[in-house]
Amino acid sequence: MEYIKVTKENLEKEHICCAISHNGDIQVSSKKAWLADRFDEGLVFLKSVERGKCFIEYLPAENAWNPIDADGYMFVNCLWVSGSLKGHGYANDLLRACMEDSKGKGKTGLCMLSAAKKKPFLADPKFLAYKGFSVCDEADNGIQLWYLPFTPDAKPPKFKECARHPHVEGSGYVLYYTSQCPFNAKYVPLVEKSAKEHHIEFKAIHIETKEDAQSAPTPITTYALFYNGAYLTNEQMNGAKFLKLASR
Repeated sequence: MEYIKVTKENLEKEHICCAISHNGDIQVSSKKAWLADRFDEGLVFLKSVERGKCFIEYLPAENAWNPIDADGYMFVNCLWVSGSLKGHGYANDLLRACMEDSKGKGKTGLCMLSAAKKKPFLADPKFLAYKGFSVCDEADNGIQLWYLPFTPDAKPPKFKECARHPHVEGSGYVLYYTSQCPFNAKYVPLVEKSAKEHHIEFKAIHIETKEDAQSAPTPITTYALFYNGAYLTNEQMNGAKFLKLASR
């Protein structure tokens, strides 16, 4: 498999793997706008030359859009291989490339989010354990921070205090989200529309800066849905799925 590094120079012409292919789609344009602003902060987006979901996205942890303390680490936003591309060792290739790049940049290790059991849009804990990662911190909602140190004496990363006990003030549904996930550009407005039409109390908070993301009340900032203050899920949903959740 050949891989392509997406950069500012080729961003517009490259398919970004996890959304509809044409640039006119709001999912593609929102994600590419978010990426364009992150490249100067050290973000790397490495993808297969094949069309499909096969890529890794990572950046220095001090620039991660997550409330973590991980000095010297590289934070992996997403490692995704799916469909017909699964089962060929491509995830190993991508992770190996990330490790080599991170070591070359003098990083202490890698870290990323997962959970004790596989959750949507999070790394598979079995895969992480197989690759040598281990849990270094866990929030009250079960979201875990995993790390792979490059040296035995590397200090483990940890969640910031604001994310240890995920909770928000107020009643009804509250959604924190960023443009890191392209699906949000399409589906968050659909959820807002469904909630309004069915008179469901709903508030969407679009995190638009790194500083706000790093002080968010949740380890996951791409999509974190709360109800009456309590954390519910990180799974993106359309209007129909939200209504099904709200009817329970």
